[in-house]
Amino acid sequence: QVQLVESGGGLVQAGASLRLSCAASGGTFSSYFLGWFRQDPGKEREFVAAINWNGGSTYYADSVKGRFTVSRENNKRTVYLQMNSLKSEDTAVYYCAARRSPIGDLMAGAFSYWGQGTQVTVSS
Repeated sequence: QVQLVESGGGLVQAGASLRLSCAASGGTFSSYFLGWFRQDPGKEREFVAAINWNGGSTYYADSVKGRFTVSRENNKRTVYLQMNSLKSEDTAVYYCAARRSPIGDLMAGAFSYWGQGTQVTVSS
């Protein structure tokens, strides 16, 4: 079973960049399909980005395509989310998630393991 810990959130101005990291312990990291999600209070957790076991396939929500980049370093057991050109609507708690199967929906319910989240606040 994998445990996930996010870091790198903070308060930035619109147009700035942030890089989130998610460090994993336990489990065979390279075998997991990984995702990033975000959630505003009172809203459902929404998909942001995902990456397959070797980084060869990546997936993005339309709202972040072209601005965010997901990557992973299996030797460091870490997945990243590089966020550029941040907007106020990107403000949310960002969560890292993992599942064993590379096949499935890109929805929160399809992921088995979750981190505790890191707050990203973008001021306009």
